[in-house]
Amino acid sequence: MAERHRASSGSPFERPIGFSRAMRAGDRVLVSGTGPVWPDGSCDPDPYAQACRSFEIALHALEELGGSAGDVVRTRMYLLDPADWEAVGRAHGGLFEAVRPAATMVVVAALLDPRWRVEVEVEAIVG
Repeated sequence: MAERHRASSGSPFERPIGFSRAMRAGDRVLVSGTGPVWPDGSCDPDPYAQACRSFEIALHALEELGGSAGDVVRTRMYLLDPADWEAVGRAHGGLFEAVRPAATMVVVAALLDPRWRVEVEVEAIVG
């Protein structure tokens, strides 16, 4: 089994749920579902701002484990409202236009925090 390295975002959910923001095993980095929360606990209601913040947190965790946006091979975006696809897609495209990872958008009934309109996951192969 590959050696494992973890990154934490300090999310209050990490300890009680028992997860890491991101896990690196060998050359693969998996970033957990990431919501759009600022350090002070606030959450911008705009879906574009939420997507940007979620990806910012996810990419920071990826960077802690030796990766970058250019290493991303797959993303998943969970949306509450299908009408938000353009705003979330614009945020995604701004980061990954040149990389063009496999990407999925899924509309869900709810997310963990009722303020969230989007949550993202990122997978990368580094090294």
